[in-house]
Amino acid sequence: MISLRQLSFSRAGRPLVVDASLQLHPGWRVGLVGANGSGKSSFFALFGSELHAEAGSLDWPASWQIARVAQETPALPIPALEFVLDGDDELRTIERDLVAAEAAHDGERIGTLHARYGEIGGYAAKARVAEVLHGLGFVDADFQRPVAYFSGGWRVRLNLARALFCRADLLLLDEPTNHLDLDAVLWLEEWLKNSRATLLLISHDRDFLDSVVGHILAIEQQKLTLTSGGYSDYEKMRALRLAAQQATFEAQQRQIAHLQRFIDRFKAKATKARQAQSRVKALERMETVAAAHVDSPFHFSLLEPVALPDPLLVIDNAAAGYGDKAVLANLFLTLRPGQRIGLLGRNGAGKSTLIKLLANILGLQGGERKEAKALNVGYFAQHQLEQLRPDESPLQHLLRLEPTTPEQDHRNYLGGFGFGGDMATRQVAPFSGGEKSRLALALLIRTRPNLLLLDEPTNHLDLEMREALNFALQEFDGGVVLVSHDRHLLRTCTDELLLVADSRVAPFDGDLDDYAAWLAAQRAQQRQTEPESKAERKQARAEQAATRQVLLAQRRKLQKEIDRLEHQLADWHKEKNALDAQLADPACYGADADRNALETMLKRQAGLATEIENAEEHWLQAHETLEACPATSD
Repeated sequence: MISLRQLSFSRAGRPLVVDASLQLHPGWRVGLVGANGSGKSSFFALFGSELHAEAGSLDWPASWQIARVAQETPALPIPALEFVLDGDDELRTIERDLVAAEAAHDGERIGTLHARYGEIGGYAAKARVAEVLHGLGFVDADFQRPVAYFSGGWRVRLNLARALFCRADLLLLDEPTNHLDLDAVLWLEEWLKNSRATLLLISHDRDFLDSVVGHILAIEQQKLTLTSGGYSDYEKMRALRLAAQQATFEAQQRQIAHLQRFIDRFKAKATKARQAQSRVKALERMETVAAAHVDSPFHFSLLEPVALPDPLLVIDNAAAGYGDKAVLANLFLTLRPGQRIGLLGRNGAGKSTLIKLLANILGLQGGERKEAKALNVGYFAQHQLEQLRPDESPLQHLLRLEPTTPEQDHRNYLGGFGFGGDMATRQVAPFSGGEKSRLALALLIRTRPNLLLLDEPTNHLDLEMREALNFALQEFDGGVVLVSHDRHLLRTCTDELLLVADSRVAPFDGDLDDYAAWLAAQRAQQRQTEPESKAERKQARAEQAATRQVLLAQRRKLQKEIDRLEHQLADWHKEKNALDAQLADPACYGADADRNALETMLKRQAGLATEIENAEEHWLQAHETLEACPATSD
């Protein structure tokens, strides 16, 4: 088990956790939560000796293998599949030792190595790698591409694949759903639930935490608190604790009343019974969410658009793609104020292509685009972070956008996004990914868009900021089109779902649970219809060859033992026959006979008889085993 005994640790002289004592048992899946900077990543660093405890101890079994997702991946020339296989050190060691044993023609060593290779699943290793890579969104053609071929986000997925493939006893995952789409998140969820490893998971995705973990380890006010259940259970307990404080309770009531208006408004206009029911339930759960996050440092709202023309945008019989490749066709879409659309679809189906088309970043290959004169699009995607000026502060960014607005107004606005005090005047360059995402959102909202196009807006955002964005989107009067792997955000902020599949965009009549079932059916159908790939055939031949090697090594070992026994039996029979002849001479028993010598010969004769009997029985067993062992060509 993992044992904390009066553990205290700090970072840069600042205490993060003080005097923590608790135990985490093998096989537990634990979510580690806390505000940014509270010490979650530092706690992980203790397991890799990157950080040392100030006091107390953190202990775990010395035999445990620990897997953790690397933060960076160099531009390696090796194929993606081999890179992931390298994550299993023992498997790679056995493969190297087999090459050496085969070169030395050491049949016994070859057999031993093949046996261990089978025990650790070596023959199915490439199939398991393929399963992981497919689950994380890679296609067969990617397997042999060098690591250097992939962009930063896809290299992060390769690092995750490598950690998942490793036969770890303890798996440390820090925000594994960043850079994943919803399909990959759903797959990862199932993989982790079926894993035997002890899991420590840092995540800001509440649905993901609720589905995967059975305990929550929270860092708050320099204390570590362990609770049973998922994140929602922890949230309820925290809400009750906060509600005991009168000032917090009053703020909670105001937030609940605020949310109730949204629930009532949605109920009045809901048109799809199944989806409506799903969203209303999600919104009702948000009463607890509001209570648990009432002390959040983030408080902002989306600024009222200057104009709300209806419709905002019409796409008529459009087609879109890249170069000669068409990604979407026969697209009919009308976007109106107050409309909230969530986009679903498998990786590569065209969700981001559709968002870019709506943002007019990608031109049409056919059809017509009709914009309202007062259309003001607010488009958020991860590349927006690259457009921030690293040598300027958040305040300078805002002054550049609105030079005539008083500085104090800008400071007040930035404070709602967590850039209060000195943070407003610090350079952006050293900001974390979450801080940069918050600033990009703040600048986008400041432009007063009437159509928001959000492509994975929650990447790098912590739970508090996600909830603040959730609440802000609830009261936005403009149109929203959202792509997100955060199911809580999709459930609570969208009124309708569109499925992007087979180059088409069509309404999805169901909720996110129905979508998960649809995905599972798609994967099952794909497995049934996919022909056996060249790589699979090659792997099958390799496994057959390995099996032959194991059988051959077994037969050689048995034959060697039979030959040894036959040689030994021949010597023992020769010695016993000589003793029998000698003891058959009456002179051995005469008055002048040496009694000690006679006794020694009789004992040796009896001993040889026993050894011969045992050896003959062993010889018969070896022969029977050899005959039962399937013959194979050398």
